[in-house]
Amino acid sequence: MTEEGTGGPLPVVAIVGRPNVGKSTLVNRILGRRAAVVQDVPGVTRDRISYEALWNGRRFTVTDTGGWDPRAEGLGASISRQAEHAMRTADVIVLVVDSTVGATDTDLAAARILRRSEQPVIVVANKVDDERSEANAAELWSLGLGEPQPVSALHGRGSGDLLDLVLDALPEAPRGEAEEGGPRRVALVGRPNVGKSSLLNRLAREERSVVDSVAGTTVDPVDSIITLGGEEWRFVDTAGLRRKVNTASGTEYYASLRTEAAIQAAEVAIVLLAADEVISEQDQRVITQVVEAGRALVIAINKWDTLDEDRHAQLEKEVERDLARVRWASRVNISAASGRGVGRLADHLRAALASWETRVPTAELNAYVRQLVQETPPPARGGRAPKIKYVTQADVRPPRFVVFSTGFLEAGYRRFLERKLRERFGFAGTPLDISVKVREGRERPRG
Repeated sequence: MTEEGTGGPLPVVAIVGRPNVGKSTLVNRILGRRAAVVQDVPGVTRDRISYEALWNGRRFTVTDTGGWDPRAEGLGASISRQAEHAMRTADVIVLVVDSTVGATDTDLAAARILRRSEQPVIVVANKVDDERSEANAAELWSLGLGEPQPVSALHGRGSGDLLDLVLDALPEAPRGEAEEGGPRRVALVGRPNVGKSSLLNRLAREERSVVDSVAGTTVDPVDSIITLGGEEWRFVDTAGLRRKVNTASGTEYYASLRTEAAIQAAEVAIVLLAADEVISEQDQRVITQVVEAGRALVIAINKWDTLDEDRHAQLEKEVERDLARVRWASRVNISAASGRGVGRLADHLRAALASWETRVPTAELNAYVRQLVQETPPPARGGRAPKIKYVTQADVRPPRFVVFSTGFLEAGYRRFLERKLRERFGFAGTPLDISVKVREGRERPRG
């Protein structure tokens, strides 16, 4: 099965509807995993949450929203704004209705707005668990949005047919491309209580996220458009990762999975560390998630201005020892509380993204690698020394290189190649992916 490349923006499918109709359950069904928080309590999903999905070789973004209620006040009104934003920015809108209840006043109010939408709208009659329930789905023609699609998000009934309809309705290119891609997407991640919400509030110059001294106060990611360095950025503030995910339960467990989703949805991640605390396994794990996801990386060390000379010296040793594998990451020392150094984040983000999108000309790449191999050939394996015949850069975001060789290249030599590529071409702030294809014979592989 051929998959679309993931380098560019993906089309967006927004899942909307009033509270407790099964939107998050449907999102989990689409994703094939339990990523969205699901509880038998109305209003568990409070914000827009985005996930990358794949169906029949086509990748797209699914946005899970809070319950939509045009008459809501307070927190409910905020949820409504989140859902309406998803409607404005989506390429396809899926309106979920509880077929066992039928069309409520809220559903009818949503339908009136959606009938004016320029984007395709698909009505899902959820909780249709068997053929006897399909008559309830038919009643939802009254919404005036076309044929309702009977689905049981919980059991999977009808979900494949729904996804086929979604793919048919998706445009070839997302609207975001026509709008020059929109703001670059930044995941703000780190273990609990390192100051993520404080940093976001400093950047936004408002109390955008709840800040409390209790670790793990922020449960859901909250998108914020922030102007930094004269440019707009889309920040996602995410729930802190627990020490061990499998020891968490309920909402906290699934909220920790959303951190992973935020990294996947981002282009660049800021990993926030606390300068006054030892670099921990949790910090290492967050960094590993970013690297394995292939996202650009900026490491921000918070509370830098609170340290005495002894802790400064100790922290430098910890960074040298514990972050050795990501020496290439862009690093900035900041104070979310005072604002010191925060203004420099924009330059670090831009530099990391520029490296993430760098493509080296093939001729220049091969000339450099040929010289490198002559000076330091790969070690022999099984009595034969492999020969590197050709190197090509297969992709960007992050840069991916394929080395065509007559034999297997040891991991140590691949690390050597990565180090030398960084020395020659930069790539500060981005992981590199180097793979090897073993090819015998004299023909030079085509790039």
